[in-house]
Amino acid sequence: MTETTPAPDAHDHRRQVLYWRLLARLFDPEERASLEAASLAVVEDIGLPAALLDPQVSIDSIVQRHPDLAAELDGLMTPDGAHPQDDSAETDARTDPQDATGADREPTGPQDPTVDADPRDRAAEVRRAALVSKVLLNVFATGSGAVSAGQLARWQSDAGWLERALGCAPGDLRGGRTGAPGGVAPTGTGLGGATPDLSRLIPQIGPELGALEADLVKRMRLREVLADPQLAARLTPSMSLIEQLLRDKNNLSGVALANAKALIRRFVDEVAQVLRTQVEKTSVGAIDRSVPPKRVFRNLDLDRTIWKNLTNYSPEEERLYVDRLYYRHTARKTTPQRLIVVVDQSGSMVDSMVNCTILASIFAGLPRVDVHLIAYDTQALDLTPWVHDPFETLLRTNLGGGTDGTVAMALAQPKIAEPRNTVVVWISDFYEWQSQPLFDSMAALHRSGTRFIPVGSVTSSGRGSVNPWFRERFKDLGTPVLSGHIRKLVHELKTFLAS
Repeated sequence: MTETTPAPDAHDHRRQVLYWRLLARLFDPEERASLEAASLAVVEDIGLPAALLDPQVSIDSIVQRHPDLAAELDGLMTPDGAHPQDDSAETDARTDPQDATGADREPTGPQDPTVDADPRDRAAEVRRAALVSKVLLNVFATGSGAVSAGQLARWQSDAGWLERALGCAPGDLRGGRTGAPGGVAPTGTGLGGATPDLSRLIPQIGPELGALEADLVKRMRLREVLADPQLAARLTPSMSLIEQLLRDKNNLSGVALANAKALIRRFVDEVAQVLRTQVEKTSVGAIDRSVPPKRVFRNLDLDRTIWKNLTNYSPEEERLYVDRLYYRHTARKTTPQRLIVVVDQSGSMVDSMVNCTILASIFAGLPRVDVHLIAYDTQALDLTPWVHDPFETLLRTNLGGGTDGTVAMALAQPKIAEPRNTVVVWISDFYEWQSQPLFDSMAALHRSGTRFIPVGSVTSSGRGSVNPWFRERFKDLGTPVLSGHIRKLVHELKTFLAS
């Protein structure tokens, strides 16, 4: 007896048409008339706008005309978005050997071929395929040739919708700005549930998006755009754009330089707002219980006062007599903590340079924290006088060049007056000219009691590499390299300053 393969469902054919068209347009910008016509028929039949098939139309424009699509795009490519139906009935049917009356199920005869036992909503899968195709085509089909400011802004907006479709906030995966994409004020946030696990994406999509954005920025005639205030106003600050501006700032003047500074300021303010939220709960200094608590109402420990005086409660009078008031200790140890941040300003470390400059300025605003900032390549620059203003600090950096950490160490060592109250954060990829001498001086800092934190990358996306030679030696020293999201460094610094 031979088994017959079931005929493909009509919905499967429609979904395949949409994905074949997507692949064709990604690898060849020329239209395939048959695929375009078939895709248009599918889109119109399922009630979606024909503009979904036009790669020149931004997702913002579509959502403006069809606001109900914003909710569908949020989380579209997450597991929950892919399978919205409830599987509970299917699970019960698979695990419960009895029906609702308690009787054993009787085997049934051959099923009616007209009855669909597949729990998948194939019609919804076709609709999802159309929306996914639009998002992917707009983001990954970047074409070639020169790019205008409007095209870059539109791509950044579409990339934000892709990040929302993956369950993230716009800008999170690219490691740059956060917040909604320009244009439409979206109805959703892309953060309705737990942060999705995107670690299994091959390749990692965050760095790939960042690389696409960097390529678009390089293809844009940036100096011409900056010289025109109207075009410059259309630019959206991002890490890739800020890197290009910092590299080219010495070649700008007049209106172009003023617009470049305005873009850098906007980006610094956006990133600072996010980092300040992560740092704001930091408590500097441990409670000093040797200092008597100040006897004022705001320090009154009401719970402890009631507990300690419960023996004075009078059941007859239903009244609690208080013999003594108890107050909370609020005084903290006033020993100042010194934070020395050393940042490699070579071209590969631009993300870390921007993030750590802003982070240093935030910690510099905390009481009893003395922050010093040093940037280096083959020469070292003490940026401490401008540490409170990350914008001015960034304008004084020079991205690129080699890497010689010994010159930065020569500046950092005299700043360590009390090793036990000092933390040195060294941010670099550790591809150094003089590896052994630099490591020896770092090990000496660690042995002196200074808290030494080597950091391989402090980006918002976690992308970066570290010299394996240094990584192994730091691990043997007991100070493993901290790599990944900037939240890790924030946590380490908060722990040190609160101790």
